[in-house]
Amino acid sequence: MSFEFFIGRRYLRARQKQAFISLITILSTAGVMVGVMALMVVIAVMSGFESDLKARILGGQAHVVVMRHGDPFSDYRRILTYIEAVKGVEAASPVVYHQVLIRSSHGVSGAVLRGIDPATAGRVIKTLNNVRLPEPAAEKNGRSETPGIVLGKELAKSLGVVKGDMIYLISPRGMLSPIGHVPAMKQFQVTGYFESGMYDFDGSFAYIHLRDAQKLMRLGDAVSGVEVRVDDIYRADEIAKEIISGLGFPYWAWDWMRKNQNLFAALKLEKVAMFIILTLIILVAAFNIASTLIMMVMGKTRDIAILKAMGATDRQIRKIFVFKGMVIGTVGTSLGIICGFILCTILKRYSIVELTGDIYYFTTNLPVRLELLDVLLIVSAALAICFAATLYPARQASKLDPVEAIRYG
Repeated sequence: MSFEFFIGRRYLRARQKQAFISLITILSTAGVMVGVMALMVVIAVMSGFESDLKARILGGQAHVVVMRHGDPFSDYRRILTYIEAVKGVEAASPVVYHQVLIRSSHGVSGAVLRGIDPATAGRVIKTLNNVRLPEPAAEKNGRSETPGIVLGKELAKSLGVVKGDMIYLISPRGMLSPIGHVPAMKQFQVTGYFESGMYDFDGSFAYIHLRDAQKLMRLGDAVSGVEVRVDDIYRADEIAKEIISGLGFPYWAWDWMRKNQNLFAALKLEKVAMFIILTLIILVAAFNIASTLIMMVMGKTRDIAILKAMGATDRQIRKIFVFKGMVIGTVGTSLGIICGFILCTILKRYSIVELTGDIYYFTTNLPVRLELLDVLLIVSAALAICFAATLYPARQASKLDPVEAIRYG
């Protein structure tokens, strides 16, 4: 062990008459620990929120949607065959989108109606995997039976309906009559619910069979678009461009990243802002480290002068005090990581904080996700701040004139 580290270690164990300096050292270590712990927990919660939100959004909507400018397209079967042959595409399914009004005996609510093909929709929209999707209305004794509809759980609550109840779908695509435009209205029976965990999806989406949607919207054999699921969500934009390059105008496509771009950009900005704000806690602790070293330099003036008189260089004197400051920073950072990991584990395992769907995007416990890159970034930032706090006191110590220090010290 070099003598710089030996002396620096001795200085860490202050004598009884230097108990005040020792107390400030403990407070400095505690300040770094609290700052690192708070930063670690907040960043882990924000990373978990972003990851959970992304998973729920991708579970309730397609990765890519192919649509046509102008009118709906009727040659969707040919397009389905082409899209499924594109490299990177897992599944594709036709869909009819429309905004409707749903009326029950207990209330009225707006909804996004989606006509789907039960044979393929579950492979594209993962939240529908465990849901019994409605079958098309069958003919019985020359009359059509009441078709089925699957509602989001929150939408069913707002309408006050349960499985088996009858509701009416009211679409603006009606017909002209002597009294003007009359909206189309059709009765449906609630056959089930779905729950994606996303409040916006569960409170606004309703699913019926593709054929029933085409009849209600008077589309004939046309659809609004084709939903696509890809094997790599981060290549969704590339696959969308490849699909459109083969189809050409008037077809166009949007991917999940473009649709939710503002949302995830805001989450990223919040994460960066919270990192900067909470780093100030570590910065305050770094000022304590600097204060501790400055007082120690003032108290060890004669010791420094003797060391320099015995041949110690300025660089070696700087290393003594840098070592002391970095030990405080390293111990505080290590304790902060340990405490942060324990607190993150508690928040993840126990339902201490619950999120409500009408305020946040989804209903769940507080999501927590520790990522190695975030932890390394926090550790690097904490140690860099602590190192910067040691430079000025160490430099002042190395500039002491041994003759003057011994004479007046």
